[in-house]
Amino acid sequence: MSLQKDIESIVKSVNLELYDTTIVNENDETIYRISVISNEIKDGKKVGVSLDSCVELTHLISPLLDVTPPVSGEYRLEVGSPGIERKLVSISQFSKSIGEKVALTLNDKTKLRGTLTKVEESKIFVDVDGEINEVEFNDINKAKTYFEW
Repeated sequence: MSLQKDIESIVKSVNLELYDTTIVNENDETIYRISVISNEIKDGKKVGVSLDSCVELTHLISPLLDVTPPVSGEYRLEVGSPGIERKLVSISQFSKSIGEKVALTLNDKTKLRGTLTKVEESKIFVDVDGEINEVEFNDINKAKTYFEW
């Protein structure tokens, strides 16, 4: 199994879902960042990920990374939620964000803001004021979720 699959299995074991893994450099420090989301929905919205769940995951994933490090050299493991407002860069991330508000900028500079209703293969469906817009994934230049206050 790959490191990604092993991490995904550990995340599922605590009833969460792997959203993304990234390696970033901040302030001369390498960070292996693991983002997780909840599968649980309450009152029509996804439940947030608790700090206790992130700590538990850190303790479960650390031994795996001792055996199979994600990068060479020193790094810091960071486990957390991707947040309410986050970039969407893959079909998988769109699929995990169904029901959320999204803002899209297409390659032709068209902007769409609405609710992500479904994802089918490479097509993204967004409800903008009651009208369903079908967008090809490759036509999206930038995308993110957003929260209306």
